Amino acid sequence: MRTTAPAPAPDGRRCRSAPVPRAPLPADEALALSRSLKALADPARLRLLSLITATAGGEACVCDLTAPVGLSQPTVSHHLKTLVDAGLLTRERRGSWAFYALVPGALDAVADALRRGGSGSAG
Repeated sequence: MRTTAPAPAPDGRRCRSAPVPRAPLPADEALALSRSLKALADPARLRLLSLITATAGGEACVCDLTAPVGLSQPTVSHHLKTLVDAGLLTRERRGSWAFYALVPGALDAVADALRRGGSGSAG
């Protein structure tokens, strides 16, 4: 396969790679981060996270989350499980109910991984 030189820019210069000032996101961290971002990419999950973090004590029972998001309990439970699996929420069983809370620092870890290009845990 024949390669061609990059086309000159309007000012006549050729495109050159800029030096990378920091290490890019390592493959294993990119995989973990992508799981967190996929979990966060759903509007219902974002609402659920917002509802949980807005409650007094920072935790909520699944029974209190269905009405505010307008979804059935099985659907809310599915979304919450996705957030738990992504390392964003914890789940604690109390009797027949499950209570969810944000993992301390989980959202900061996601943002930091994007800012730094890695070197942190993102879920």
